[in-house]
Amino acid sequence: MKDWKQFFLDKQIRVVDHRDPEALGTAMASFAADDALCESIGQTKDDIACRFWVHDKTVVLGILDSRLPAIREAIDFLEDAGYDVVVRNSGGLAVVLDEDVLNFSFILPDLQEMGIHSGYQLMTAFVQDMYRDLTDEIEAFEVVGSYCPGDYDLSIRGKKFAGISQRRVKKGIAVQIYLCVRGSGAERAALIRDFYQKGDAVKSERFTYPVVEPETMMSLAELTGEALTVEDSIERVIRLLGDVEWRDLAGAELKVFEERMKQMVDRNRKVLK
Repeated sequence: MKDWKQFFLDKQIRVVDHRDPEALGTAMASFAADDALCESIGQTKDDIACRFWVHDKTVVLGILDSRLPAIREAIDFLEDAGYDVVVRNSGGLAVVLDEDVLNFSFILPDLQEMGIHSGYQLMTAFVQDMYRDLTDEIEAFEVVGSYCPGDYDLSIRGKKFAGISQRRVKKGIAVQIYLCVRGSGAERAALIRDFYQKGDAVKSERFTYPVVEPETMMSLAELTGEALTVEDSIERVIRLLGDVEWRDLAGAELKVFEERMKQMVDRNRKVLK
């Protein structure tokens, strides 16, 4: 689904603003919030939510990361470096979040036209339009050597600056992107490289973990030479969306959020014990 504008046409667009790192606290809450929105949006056919979220000095792990041969040593390394560590409830592998990384999610109803790749394609096309005034070189393909590699890595001239994931919950779809707006992409990648080294990834007999090469990753500011910020990127999103309603979680969504948050806490306690 490359025509995101057609899909968004005639739908009510709601913005949930969690860009303040103190808004939800731990990144576990962000995944719980998206699940709560999936449940409410999934009951509709013409509603969409866009949620912004920022978490400072956090490494989000995938389930496979939690099965590293020396996972405790790897987590200790990250925590000693000042990072919070959480395990998400969606697929993928380790990513770095900080104050210069914008995450935003589109929460969509799981309509008939939403195939397995549709959410990824929609987000790719949207980000290409976000920065159309700066570059027409944004491409989607797996960047070998990056962290959390996938078919919908977003890159410019082969250097990755963003990655997309997707989660389906009760007829709702959360399409999530982490976008390295500014700062050093290579430094973030080096942290994850060292995490896998501390975790003895090469000794794993069950899974093949990425061999992270820091030079494969850069921030969007580094790639474009522009003084970009998280706030500027949020403004770009809002301009593209047009008429929106700003509204936080409320009512039944808060109850679902609390239930999903408990699940996240229990999962993390079990995995990271």
